[in-house]
Amino acid sequence: MFKQYFIQTLAQIKQHRLISVITIVATALSIFLIMLVVMMEQVKVAPFSPESNRDRFLHVRYASIGNKEWGDGTSNGPMSLIAAKTLYKSIESAEAITTYCAIVLPMPVSLPGQPLNVADVRETDEVYWRVFDFRFIEGRPYDEAAVESHLPQAVVTQSMARTIFGTDQDLVGQEFQVNFTTCKVVGVVKDVSTLATHAYGQIWIPYGTVTFNITENRDKLMGWVSVTILAKDRADFPVIREEAKRRMDEYNVVLEERGYYYIDRNRPYTQEKDAVGKAANFEPDLHAAHRSKWTIFLILLIVPAINLSSMTQSRLKQRTSEIGVRRAFGCTRSELLWQIIIENMIITFVAGFIGLLLSMCACWSFAAYFFAEPMSDTLNEATVDASVLMHYSTFGYALLFCFVLNLLSSGIPALRASRLRIVNALTGKH
Repeated sequence: MFKQYFIQTLAQIKQHRLISVITIVATALSIFLIMLVVMMEQVKVAPFSPESNRDRFLHVRYASIGNKEWGDGTSNGPMSLIAAKTLYKSIESAEAITTYCAIVLPMPVSLPGQPLNVADVRETDEVYWRVFDFRFIEGRPYDEAAVESHLPQAVVTQSMARTIFGTDQDLVGQEFQVNFTTCKVVGVVKDVSTLATHAYGQIWIPYGTVTFNITENRDKLMGWVSVTILAKDRADFPVIREEAKRRMDEYNVVLEERGYYYIDRNRPYTQEKDAVGKAANFEPDLHAAHRSKWTIFLILLIVPAINLSSMTQSRLKQRTSEIGVRRAFGCTRSELLWQIIIENMIITFVAGFIGLLLSMCACWSFAAYFFAEPMSDTLNEATVDASVLMHYSTFGYALLFCFVLNLLSSGIPALRASRLRIVNALTGKH
């Protein structure tokens, strides 16, 4: 049966080449635009190395504090190290918790006596390497002893290793300068996309090694630190949040004499909620973000569907005599309806595959434009990982949108065609 549908569809394409080509091109462009939007959203939540566990991440990128003297005013931004450890580091229900510099800092790097280069440097603790799954080419990450002792050790990316040393091989133990401090290479990792917001960097060092941004002023509440919590399972999220809230309430009792208090804002956030957040002074509205996203999808589906529906109707008008003959020889309305829908679905899926390939090529070629992070100060341009573009969910969305677009564009014309009276169809009347 399906083989017959394919044969009939191919015959219809050959018979009405112009309309068929226009239909395929229009459908391909529609799927291209939809998938472009999907991929721009997907890179924010889809797992890829070194953020392969995004489905188990909870982030506290920023914190919020108030003061009795400020009224409704608040201070919002990254936490101090002591606050991050007090509020989140000791949560027992999590698998691992890392504290790290909320942003990458551009720092001068070089070999002694060589010209300076600039690299994106991130300061972290040792748990960072358990939470994020970096791909080590050689060596290993620095350990707890290095962090506690502020040993000048560094993990570098392949491309930065080539920039500094001229090679990415046999570098463990080699020394170079970061911010004019001599550091020893302990590991080399594959390059990381800037889209891995929390894991991105070109060089990673223990905090307090070459700067005192994170470790100084231990009595402060705000600073440079963000926190990522790796849960054992998504089902543990409510337990982790409850424990975090309890610790915040306890800490606020300690801070009461100073007049300060931390504001919860329902932190920590999932990967999706963290990606939606635009500022630290209010909680991201995930429901509004979903409504906005699906509204865009509907517009991108309905507008081309209306145009494609008129093309389908035009093509069916040229087949009224064929429809009449088939009805005269016993073809039922339901059989006729499904044949027309399936014929259009074949065309839609072919066009959808073309549109999907176009969107992948566009995302790959123009990643710096489509995936640029707002207010980003990274030295690298945005790059997109192939594993994200070829993620199974991408194909699932493409199939879903092709199916919906086909129903919207061919359903009504097919229903009208199936209801034609046999005599009217044979005589060409509509």
